[in-house]
Amino acid sequence: MASAPGWDAIDLALARLYPGAVPVHLAPFPGGHMPGGGVHGISAYPAQDHWHLVTYGLSELFEKVSRQPEISGWGYELTIRVARGPGEREAPQWAFNLLERLARVTQGEKHRYKVGDRIELGGPLDGGPGTRIVALTVVVDPQLGTIDTPNGAVQFRQLVGITANELDFLRSGQVDLVLAHLADGNPLLVTDVRR
Repeated sequence: MASAPGWDAIDLALARLYPGAVPVHLAPFPGGHMPGGGVHGISAYPAQDHWHLVTYGLSELFEKVSRQPEISGWGYELTIRVARGPGEREAPQWAFNLLERLARVTQGEKHRYKVGDRIELGGPLDGGPGTRIVALTVVVDPQLGTIDTPNGAVQFRQLVGITANELDFLRSGQVDLVLAHLADGNPLLVTDVRR
């Protein structure tokens, strides 16, 4: 089995947050990346009231190949926290699909998602008619932050669901106001499609 020091570093960071937890890990394509880019996999960790999903593969999981020694691969992995109902045993499939789709944009189109970016989805976040969440913003994951790996630094960039009204405030430059509103009673910025 190939050495995967980048993967091990991500696992270690998550093990500190969720000691003893067994995540649900989906590998989108046997043996590696999806055709056209993407990630090697996505893990969903069961937190108390939410799922914490994390990508594996935007950073360098195996050997160092990029020319930037200070960062690993693209320099980040994507995360999202999704509200979890009592007794819910599986993270929603739409959340895995979303992370895989955005990873393909990074890998295939060479588009880096930066902290503060807005991502307009063109429809409901979960694909259903019952949610008002129609866009995302990008923040530094409040618990994972940035880690050092043998292949360079990896920042965990969390996607946070926002409504059309909140998107208007973001467009007008009121990022701090929107983030303070979202964090009120929700410091980990969990996305709840029912709100």
